Amino acid sequence: MLTNFVGLLNTVQAEPKGVRLKKIKDVVVYQHERYYAAFPSVVTRPDGELVLAFRQSPERAFVKDGRGSHADPNSNLVLVRSKDNAKTWTKKPELIYAHPWGGSQDPCMVQLRDGSIICTSYAWYIQLTKNFVDPPDTIRTGSFLFLGGYLMRSADGGHSWDGPIIPPPVPGIKTKDVFSEPLPAYNRGAMCEGKNGLLYWAVAAKGSTAPFNTEVHLMVSQDKGLTWKYRCPIAQDSKVTFNETSLHETPSGQLVAFLRTASFNDHTVIARSTDGGKSFEPWEDSGFKGHPHYSLKLPNEQVLLIYGYRHKPYGIRARVLDPECREIESSKEIVLRDDGGSSDLGYPWATIMADGRILVVYYFNKSNGLRHIAGTILEIEQSN
Repeated sequence: MLTNFVGLLNTVQAEPKGVRLKKIKDVVVYQHERYYAAFPSVVTRPDGELVLAFRQSPERAFVKDGRGSHADPNSNLVLVRSKDNAKTWTKKPELIYAHPWGGSQDPCMVQLRDGSIICTSYAWYIQLTKNFVDPPDTIRTGSFLFLGGYLMRSADGGHSWDGPIIPPPVPGIKTKDVFSEPLPAYNRGAMCEGKNGLLYWAVAAKGSTAPFNTEVHLMVSQDKGLTWKYRCPIAQDSKVTFNETSLHETPSGQLVAFLRTASFNDHTVIARSTDGGKSFEPWEDSGFKGHPHYSLKLPNEQVLLIYGYRHKPYGIRARVLDPECREIESSKEIVLRDDGGSSDLGYPWATIMADGRILVVYYFNKSNGLRHIAGTILEIEQSN
């Protein structure tokens, strides 16, 4: 077992020096026998309340009609809350949005400096009849056709939501939605609000260099997510697929993209912009496996990078990076969980709670059983 980070009293010296992380405990945030709960994101409100969004869909095994999966016409975006630093959570999820044409996925929240919350998602339409004819240039997986991305906005801590806001397509990409219209930009991953007030969003698109691959591009908003403009490519390759990307701004103002890959041995790759997102340097292999990622800036400006580990032993892993994210290959891997029941887990997110501890959330399963939202609480200690 690789549980060098498991146990209430265990501590891990993170590299480079600066902080020690102590695992306090694992928690269950939301679990219900009738629902497949997955893909969480979480923010800490100015008053200390935790708001955690996730995708909720039927667990069809409950009525012995198959099993819950990653695509379902009845999947919605919901949220729960905690006012006591993750000790207890509201029992009944609040609805963020139910898409009228399909099932929604992966609610990814970012809290802006003005306190408003942006939540991105995307949706799938289900084919119901055998004589349905796919519109040209659509994306299909099984019986589902892709509807593309959308955004929701809240100015009151997630109690009410405006939207959906439909972003523009990535220029030059021919992909269409089920309505034969240009596919709205989409992604699963964390946006980044820059020091300059711009909102940066890494979006995926069907490849222009290789039609069967996906690539990642940068979109930018000057008005807190209401409108979007295309900026530049982040990562493209004729052999490697990129998707599910999170962005991070370093103290020097560089943008770092942490990208999930396919056809690349599941390695994390990194792309970097040193000119404020006008262009990105060629992507680089991080040297380790894991996906997708979330980066949390720590109080000393080091970066906690967390990611799912969908290989045996299944679980959640992390690394502490230097503030500029330059020494990633030499960073020490930390095992947060290695007791997962299958590869169907992960998609972590993190926040610093009002009491100064870190809450890492993700979806999880034990013995390949019910998918639920879980978390790990970490304590930050300064080291010499």
